[in-house]
Amino acid sequence: MIRPATIDDIQQIQIVRNAVTENTLSNPNLVTDDDCATFITERGKGWVCEIDQQIVGFAIADLKENNIWALFIHPEFEKKGIGQQLHKIMLDWYFTQTSVTVWLGTAFNTRAEKFYRKAGWTEVGTNGTKEIKFEMTYQAWISSQHP
Repeated sequence: MIRPATIDDIQQIQIVRNAVTENTLSNPNLVTDDDCATFITERGKGWVCEIDQQIVGFAIADLKENNIWALFIHPEFEKKGIGQQLHKIMLDWYFTQTSVTVWLGTAFNTRAEKFYRKAGWTEVGTNGTKEIKFEMTYQAWISSQHP
């Protein structure tokens, strides 16, 4: 079940974020509970995928910076289509809020890089030295949903 994220979900969101094997945080304390709360209540919106009362994936879009702040799936639940569902719900919502191009960064040579390429994101350079920067335009998203 996918539903909007709430403040009560943050503890489980952090568990998923810190369980991933790619795009790991060098220091788990870099993303605080307060950061999560701000992104899902003030800056944008988040969604969680819940299976048997356990959050197994989440996605968060940031309207202030026009960026995808997070899309992570617990490793035990990868390759089940959860990421695709969260991605679609998040971008559908994002592009009902604004038509501004959205961007994200992800590490080189990861499954996430392949995922975003397959989903129609365009590589536009780098985000710092360790990430590829991708963009999705409003028109590209609409066209991909209504071929």
